[in-house]
Amino acid sequence: MRTSYVTSDMLGLEHALSLFFAAISNFVVCCCFYNRFTLPDARLYKHMTTPLTTLRSTIRFSQTLYHTAAATTSMASVATIDLTVKGEFVRKPTAFHNKITADGSSGFKAEANRYHLYVCYACPFASRTLAVRKLKGLEKIISLNVVDWFLDEGGWKFNPNRDDVTTADTVNGSERLREVYLKADSCYAGAITVPVLWDKKTGTIVNNESAEIIRIFNCEFNEFCATPEQAALDLYPQPLQAEIDEFNSWIYPTINNGVYRCGFAKSQEPYNVAVHQVFESLDRVEEILSRKRYLCGNQLTEADIRLFVTLVRFDQVYHGHFKCNKKCLREYPNLWGYTRDIYQHRGIGETVNIEHIRNCYMASQLNINPFGIIPIGPDLDFEAPHGRENMK
Repeated sequence: MRTSYVTSDMLGLEHALSLFFAAISNFVVCCCFYNRFTLPDARLYKHMTTPLTTLRSTIRFSQTLYHTAAATTSMASVATIDLTVKGEFVRKPTAFHNKITADGSSGFKAEANRYHLYVCYACPFASRTLAVRKLKGLEKIISLNVVDWFLDEGGWKFNPNRDDVTTADTVNGSERLREVYLKADSCYAGAITVPVLWDKKTGTIVNNESAEIIRIFNCEFNEFCATPEQAALDLYPQPLQAEIDEFNSWIYPTINNGVYRCGFAKSQEPYNVAVHQVFESLDRVEEILSRKRYLCGNQLTEADIRLFVTLVRFDQVYHGHFKCNKKCLREYPNLWGYTRDIYQHRGIGETVNIEHIRNCYMASQLNINPFGIIPIGPDLDFEAPHGRENMK
């Protein structure tokens, strides 16, 4: 049996609980006042007011927790938070799975300037698509909008005034990404997630599953890549497909999604399971990378891109915020060098925005970080020499 972490409309409940907490608080104050002026024994007064004061503090703290939960409820509903009865995080599936093909046989033909990508730089899954779009030289072919890094109760929003990275919705004129989903399906009631691949010609969402979008970018737009070298680049080559799929089969649940299973766990048991899997898998990858430059040898593949987007965020947010603190990534010599290697590879670093990453997790996920305080560090040098270019 699974119970959702998200309730529907909490406005009435919030009002009722606010009145309840106020009434209890006033009752406690009255009790304290009565005790102070009618009890003859000061020692008895001390013994009675101490628990009453504690109760009042507890009530105030409960109010704080409640309002924090209420503020993050809608945020959770537009993300992918779902919990089992044991408090284990389970990611909801994506909903749009159409394909774009070079020949148009799928109903969506690869064409220049027809498709549009919605992303958030904070999201590792959206960052997969940014990295492959960059590597394949598709920036001028597939247009881009970037949502605000702050995820509030209304979900992802467009805020071109946030900084010089976030944008307005230049295709649909929406204020919220939710509106884009509803334009594709007026009855849509699922999770509002990034990335979103939009078809400007038919006015609908083609796909919102990052694992599928990166494969579309990898092979279906080769006619439009900026250079012949980028057209020839294959991140999912046929001889390595079985090996890539095998890596994806355990890296996704134990590392990519594993850090979320740690961070969103609501009880000790599922956290313990998830965090041990995270570090067992990191240890496993560390050993593999002691022998090979990339997961499949000397060739960068989609398996590396999928792993990288989690690794580049690990020390920034997952180590502390998601309680994956057994070790820092930079304590793994091969993983840390590997992360810098990929960051420096053909513009991938341009798809990483540490400020957006840190701000989004820390300021938006108030169920984990109730006061929304954004830490100052760590300062990591992803441009430092990695020394992996000579590995065989």
